[in-house]
Amino acid sequence: MSTLDGARRRLKAHPLVLDAALAAGVLVCMAAGSFVIPRGENGVTWGLRTPEPLSLLLMLLGAAALVLRRRAPKAVLAVTGTVSLVECVTGDPRAPVAMSAVVALYTVAATTDRATTWRLGLLTTTVLTAAAVLAGPLPWYAQENLGVLAWTGIGATAGDAVRSRRAVVQAIRDRAERAERTREEEARRRVAEERLRIARDLHDVVAHLIALVNVQAGVAAHVIDKRPDQAKEALAHVREASRSALDELRATVGLLRQSGDPAAPTEPAPGLDRLEELVATFRSAGLPVDVARTDQGTALPAAVDLAAYRIVQEALTNVRKHAGPHARAEVSVVRVGPHVELTVLDDGPGRPGPPGDGGGHGLLGMRERVAALGGTLTTGPRYGGGFRVHAILPVKTTAQGESA
Repeated sequence: MSTLDGARRRLKAHPLVLDAALAAGVLVCMAAGSFVIPRGENGVTWGLRTPEPLSLLLMLLGAAALVLRRRAPKAVLAVTGTVSLVECVTGDPRAPVAMSAVVALYTVAATTDRATTWRLGLLTTTVLTAAAVLAGPLPWYAQENLGVLAWTGIGATAGDAVRSRRAVVQAIRDRAERAERTREEEARRRVAEERLRIARDLHDVVAHLIALVNVQAGVAAHVIDKRPDQAKEALAHVREASRSALDELRATVGLLRQSGDPAAPTEPAPGLDRLEELVATFRSAGLPVDVARTDQGTALPAAVDLAAYRIVQEALTNVRKHAGPHARAEVSVVRVGPHVELTVLDDGPGRPGPPGDGGGHGLLGMRERVAALGGTLTTGPRYGGGFRVHAILPVKTTAQGESA
């Protein structure tokens, strides 16, 4: 089987050699057929009829033209059709010169479109058949005349069938390649989205809890000599915040484990039901926070609930980092029709800094979370001082089967 495949590849690599061999085979068949007397008393008789020299010349010209059938199929059809027409009019119609025209017509049908095949096929069949019937020496109903009609039609039909099959096979290959590219692009997109989501979660966890650790560590260092009891309380907050940071980091990194690795923590993702617990950590760090909620009884989809929690967390972290030591913050959660609105205000003179200090990454993460859910986010300084973060999130997402 491998030898056959190798020979086929070599022939495809040298199409001119293959066409020359085909032309030689057609010439042999035409020459052999020209010596046959199909009707005899004792059946088919060989060697009793010698073809005319003109017929032999026309057969040679038709076969020679087939060598170039791949390079110029229409020109080769014109040449072979012309020599076949001359043979039908002037020579012995039993000399099968039309065989070269049949091969050329097959090549045209296999390499061009169907409309061209119809035009050239009908033209070739009509002209050769009409010439054989009207100008030939045999009666119009002779089998040689009908053979011209049949064989030219078969050549055109066979070539069109081959072209159609090649087109179907190529279309199947193209679809398979497009499907493969689509799968690869979808896989890359999902990987990029997952990397972005993990990076966003890591930023939210680290920015919030490490900021609390930094504040409480500063308090402990400031009062450790004069008020050791307050320093112990601050260090206890540091320990609690660092433990929370480690737990959330462990849960996030657990998503990257392989299927055979130990199971990651199964603690549910935080949501607005833990808002008071979140606010308490900021109050313990010295940031006064007022909370107003009118969304009681609203069950949010998991993605919306997590996004709302992270937005409040990041906004309060920015207040603690950028609004100054005497700032106050207000958090409101309101259900308005099919949306839940989150607002975080502060009255400090500062505002989130440029992206280089981390504030910009937090705002970017909030925008990405909101955009992924189909909501809107507006941030900016307030008139008279302070900063405002306002997010509108849909209570019903595309992945949620029904509204809350």
